[in-house]
Amino acid sequence: MALECIVRVHFLRAMTSNFSQSYYNSRNWSDQSLFQAQQYIFNYLLDMVKSWPPSDILEEFKRIFVEHANALNPDSIAALQVILFANSEQEFANTLKRCCYILINNWEMARQHEAVQNLVKLFQDPSLEKHSLSPTIKRLRHWLHNFIVSQDFREIELFALRLAEEQRAFNASKGWATRYMPYLLVPQYTNPSNPVEQRQAARTVARRLKEKFKFELAMYTAHSQSGRSTQHRPKNPTALGDEVLRLITAIVARNGRFNYRQLARLFLAQVKELNYSNFKKSLAEYLVFTVKHHPVAEQIKTQLKQRLRNLYLEDDANPIDYSLVLRTCDLVIDLLMSEDKQTPSPLFTLVLSQGSSLTLAIILLKVVLISPNSHPYLEASIAALIRYYEQFPQSDCQWVLNFLEVFRVTFAIYTENVEYSLVKVSCDLNGSQYSQIKKDAETFRIFSQASKRSPS
Repeated sequence: MALECIVRVHFLRAMTSNFSQSYYNSRNWSDQSLFQAQQYIFNYLLDMVKSWPPSDILEEFKRIFVEHANALNPDSIAALQVILFANSEQEFANTLKRCCYILINNWEMARQHEAVQNLVKLFQDPSLEKHSLSPTIKRLRHWLHNFIVSQDFREIELFALRLAEEQRAFNASKGWATRYMPYLLVPQYTNPSNPVEQRQAARTVARRLKEKFKFELAMYTAHSQSGRSTQHRPKNPTALGDEVLRLITAIVARNGRFNYRQLARLFLAQVKELNYSNFKKSLAEYLVFTVKHHPVAEQIKTQLKQRLRNLYLEDDANPIDYSLVLRTCDLVIDLLMSEDKQTPSPLFTLVLSQGSSLTLAIILLKVVLISPNSHPYLEASIAALIRYYEQFPQSDCQWVLNFLEVFRVTFAIYTENVEYSLVKVSCDLNGSQYSQIKKDAETFRIFSQASKRSPS
């Protein structure tokens, strides 16, 4: 075993030596710029992640950033010293952040999820608490401590929740918000200032988690109606219990001549010749059309009309175009969710205080169906609200949690590539019976199948 370790170390040293020579034939680190030092470390990590096992990469990462000594590639230590001597904590944090995402993104694509977990654990290494007389080491550890308590590191921790057992432990210790991780990841991959590796990793993980929820919802829906005993059913991916079946039935009941997708197409066809002023009036009517029987619908319509009336007045006489529709729909999302991207809007609080989670979810769905590119914007608003409410105990947020569950079920049905349909098992279905579906859901069966349409 000892001989094997010695051989392995020599092999890795040879690899790093070849890399160092190929990247810079001659180096005087005192003459190198901050950018060159950063780029050297990035390229070194990219070179490692292509051929080294994760355990060896993590050891080298630790030697560079935590111990700052004895790295297999000494030039990596010298490059980090250039960054430390530049005396810019922000540049150090940016460098470390991108290094983490270079590894995370490559390991995620290779399905090496445990390596991501172990990367986060490196920042808990006891050596970070050791006293040092070296000014360089003191600065490094001070900046590492600041990085560990930053939002950047908190976002990195999200990627460490990929394993189910660890996610449950995290949920128990840090609260309910991680249940909605796909939305929490959206601001990371929609923010152009984040490193490309971070955006790619965030998008990949969010997509996988959505696919997982979509699959589990379809399986639960199918098997919950099969007569199987409860212990043999697939798990319910929602927090709604068996009420999720009634919810799906109520939503899918519109899947007839005028379902929400068809209504969206019809609306766009009707308004394409209108000027912007008339479009704004029609938009408020369209959004509440299918929920107008609900008491809060009239309040929503009134407030939307008031706010839209004075929006982009300079364009009122112009025909609508893609840009106007997108900007208007994004503003509607702000009015319904969060106008400052930090706190809930008055309309959001009003609607949910009246127990109208499904009404709000349907209106938001109708916005996205006429403006698909508003979907990421909506999910970023969801993330902002989750961040706001996660400061409160779960017991104080039940009405918000109920909305989040209703929202993701609604959007899984209408914006993902699974088609849900209802089949009546005991009597014929006609238009007048839609109002009875919620009361008599047991006479229907929900079926799901793959759809050819692309997700929004």
